Amino acid sequence: MRRAVFPGTFDPITLGHIDIINRALPLFDELIIAIGVNADKRTMFSLEERIAFIEKSFEGNFKVKIKSYSGLTAKFCVAEKAQFIVRGLRNTTDLNYEQPIAQTNYKLAKIESVFLICSPEVSNISSTIVRDVMRNDGDFSSLVPASVKQ
Repeated sequence: MRRAVFPGTFDPITLGHIDIINRALPLFDELIIAIGVNADKRTMFSLEERIAFIEKSFEGNFKVKIKSYSGLTAKFCVAEKAQFIVRGLRNTTDLNYEQPIAQTNYKLAKIESVFLICSPEVSNISSTIVRDVMRNDGDFSSLVPASVKQ
């Protein structure tokens, strides 16, 4: 079974995340959306809210599993018997950030990273931008799935 992990904070899940997930699904038998929990990082949404946003977005899709984890992503992948990590790239800055992480994950656990280039229409979206728009009462409806709009 080809199993992949798509790790992130997903605070909140955005249309950029949805784009990468939908494009990754045909490549794998199972895709674990892995919500990283970092006690030092303050999030806008609780873990339960983030899980609910993702569950609603992929309701009925049995290839998608949602789990939370803390610690090293490579260790989580080994525990879940996942052979791949999926990452979305918006630009070269993302690539420069992701490349050494991917190389380290391979060195630690022989986990391959699969990079998918975001679709142009969502390449400007990041959770950081979405949170800033939300905090400042801006219209974020074109940046997130319906589950977050509610």
